[in-house]
Amino acid sequence: MLNKKAYLKINWNKIRDMLPAIIQHSVSGEILMHGYMNKEALDKTNQEKIVTFYSRTKKRLWTKGESSGNYLKVVNISLDCDYDSILILVIPQGNTCHLDRSSCFVSYMIPDFTFLYYLENILKKRKKNNKNLSYTNNLYSSGTKRIAQKVAEEGIETALAAVTNDREELINESSDLIFHLLVLLQNQSLDFNLVISNLRKRNK
Repeated sequence: MLNKKAYLKINWNKIRDMLPAIIQHSVSGEILMHGYMNKEALDKTNQEKIVTFYSRTKKRLWTKGESSGNYLKVVNISLDCDYDSILILVIPQGNTCHLDRSSCFVSYMIPDFTFLYYLENILKKRKKNNKNLSYTNNLYSSGTKRIAQKVAEEGIETALAAVTNDREELINESSDLIFHLLVLLQNQSLDFNLVISNLRKRNK
């Protein structure tokens, strides 16, 4: 959350008592929306850990999701170097945009790591919907041993592609390896961000 030292550095006079707030998905990195906060909205957001804006049209505090139930749960809050705009990392509870899209920003190109997050969510849904006759569902139905075997096979094939200096095959086999690893993690009810968190700890 935003600490007192950083909070006191905000130059409210410079920004006419209205702080621009950028909302970003804490896992996928996707930019979800943009809004404005006055002091009261920022305090409420900081204390309740649910994003609240000041609505310039409604002329009042507005908690995102108060009507739809699609709240934005705060993970972290940080100010920019000039202390006149704010970045809030969140876990969205449902779609953010009122047009029932994940983001209010229309983009025809999903950022690379955001795509990985979307792929993981597709695999998660396939696991729940076992009536689907897709390759992924067949993998889930085959059980943990078969999925683990596929990860091992793809790992060996990836290594062989590297040894033979076949760059195109290395890309293909690496894609297969990552795909099957994501399936294995979902099979064990684990998300890839837990692996990333573990790598962060090791990096320290």
